[in-house]
Amino acid sequence: MAERDVDLFVIGAGSGGVRAARIAASYGARVMIAEEFRVGGTCVIRGCVPKKLLVYASRFADDFEDAAGFGWSVEKPVFHWPTLIANKDREIDRLEAAYKSTLERFKVELVKSRAIFEDGHTVRLTASGACVRARNILIATGAWPHYGPKIPGLEHVISSNEALHLEELPRRIVIQGGGYIAVEFACIFAGLGSKVTLVYRGENILRGFDDDVREHLRNEMRTRGITVTCGHTVTAIDKQGDEFVTHLSDQTQIAADKVMFAIGRRPNVMGLGLDKIGVKIHEHGGIEVDAYSQTSVPHIYAVGDVTNRVNLTPVAIREGHAFADTVFGNKPTRVDHADVPTAVFSEPEVGVIGLTEAQAREQLEVVDVYKTSFRPMKATLSGRQTRSFMKILVDGISGRVVGCHLVGPDAGELIQLLGVAVKMGATKADLDATMAVHPTAAEELVTMREKAMTWRRQAAE
Repeated sequence: MAERDVDLFVIGAGSGGVRAARIAASYGARVMIAEEFRVGGTCVIRGCVPKKLLVYASRFADDFEDAAGFGWSVEKPVFHWPTLIANKDREIDRLEAAYKSTLERFKVELVKSRAIFEDGHTVRLTASGACVRARNILIATGAWPHYGPKIPGLEHVISSNEALHLEELPRRIVIQGGGYIAVEFACIFAGLGSKVTLVYRGENILRGFDDDVREHLRNEMRTRGITVTCGHTVTAIDKQGDEFVTHLSDQTQIAADKVMFAIGRRPNVMGLGLDKIGVKIHEHGGIEVDAYSQTSVPHIYAVGDVTNRVNLTPVAIREGHAFADTVFGNKPTRVDHADVPTAVFSEPEVGVIGLTEAQAREQLEVVDVYKTSFRPMKATLSGRQTRSFMKILVDGISGRVVGCHLVGPDAGELIQLLGVAVKMGATKADLDATMAVHPTAAEELVTMREKAMTWRRQAAE
């Protein structure tokens, strides 16, 4: 490939990069995109999508059990991990092909190669050694699993990347971490029949979520047989024959077939040559950008997890679209990172938007708290011991709903729709004025009338 010029060169063909490339091309830009692994990025290839497929698989065990309470006789089900993984891989192949087809349709040139900066306007493709000059460059390289400090036996640890491609389901697994990925995989493996121990250094799982949500989910996970150990870390892993012995900071030892670390992800900025062109790295490790995703170098931009702002796939897509609108569509567009709805596909699911109660107390003068916990209707006949939880936080002065926190079946679906209301500035009176749909769990969101409590800054001080 001879040296050539393009209007936009995108490094990384994940969700954010592909969206930016497509929209820029739709404005008439000549676009090239480089990807060293597979098109689709973390979400499609080894993140949200394959993980959600495994989540679905893990829930069938409950469905088979619950069926008896509704009059169904079901023979003892048998689960086959290799079949699940093979079917998952076929679906990921289909999605990758769809992403490639989209790029082709918009005449975006895809190059399978790592791309490294040679200077502010030039990138080198390591696969061929060719150089490409670009008027604008977008960095969309995402993030990568972080394993933490070097400890004895760290080479035996797997990440979520490898967990999606295991040859067989582990009978016992130790997972270190307490965020989205650790909690979701703990529930996946437990649902499929593994004995799971979750180890987290903090005082409770899901740091950054509302405290009531954290406590409720932790109790639900324990009810499902998951051992949740907080306040400790893994200090060493020994391989003994076909098993691994995990040593914890309290001197506890746990035997397992696999040890997985999900303690966080780091922006994928290493080896791109950013230092030689003056792109600044923020103290949090991501590329420093302004409200328009522009880096410290005017014609170089960055979107998605590599910027370490709000690390969610839909946010990366929105940022990529806004970048293309701004630079190529003559429509300067900022992305609003406030009130972003999100879900944790644990069992039961978590769906949240807005402020936690602790954050509301920091920012508001008066906080009205509404919350309820109830047994889902389906559980009354199935006999399953589980409870749903819902919490609404309201600005006690304006009446505006500032936070919603759900734990229960389909919480992810519910929070997407509730997110529209919160984003539009709905008040508690607006929810109260909405007729309930009965019988549903969602009706609780519009029928909560009694405050659990009211917090006032004056009283606290």
